[in-house]
Amino acid sequence: EAQIEEFRRHIEEDPDNCVHFYNLGEALAELGQTEEARESFEHALLLDETQEFSAIIHFGIGNLYYHQLMSGIQSTVVKSSVGLHSAHKVGDTITIVNDDDYGIPIREFEAAIQDIPKLKADEEIMEFISKNAPQQLATVYYKWGSDLFDKARQIENYGDEIKDIKQGLKHLKKTINIDPNHAQANLMVKYGKKMLQEGYSIYDEYGFVAKEIEGTG
Repeated sequence: EAQIEEFRRHIEEDPDNCVHFYNLGEALAELGQTEEARESFEHALLLDETQEFSAIIHFGIGNLYYHQLMSGIQSTVVKSSVGLHSAHKVGDTITIVNDDDYGIPIREFEAAIQDIPKLKADEEIMEFISKNAPQQLATVYYKWGSDLFDKARQIENYGDEIKDIKQGLKHLKKTINIDPNHAQANLMVKYGKKMLQEGYSIYDEYGFVAKEIEGTG
């Protein structure tokens, strides 16, 4: 909190400096004050008219949404059971996938990558953003794809199982485009194609078939 007060003092002394607002946003984010951190980051973007610092700011905003995404049920669902025959675990199945939860951090990480050529920072920061922004982007696409797969494996029939698997495959392929060696994404693409072709069954907690989805052949 002392650091936050120091950054606020810097802002009072130099209110047009985007770096001070970015630093405040980072400090607030570390304390879990997400909304205030977001406001500080967004104000930093407005002040960064030359976009010489925007890559770092977009990365900071992306991480805010990324950590929100990872703190929900998506962070606790076990993905290793994905396949043609998956056991249902009560309370551990994703039933709703909100596109904005994934789309917003994706846009921010993409903006960070796009602004890297304009970034005026030391070599260490340049290297950090250049390495980590694509990694975070790939991770969000992977989560989006795997969560759609998990949604399709819920015990209730909801009618869009095949559609969700197809959409999940698109996101997983974007992960692989960024990181061709992403082992989990490559494995899930293999499973997803098999699920589409052959169909799959979901078993309830007692081992009985609760849902069967026909394959497309």
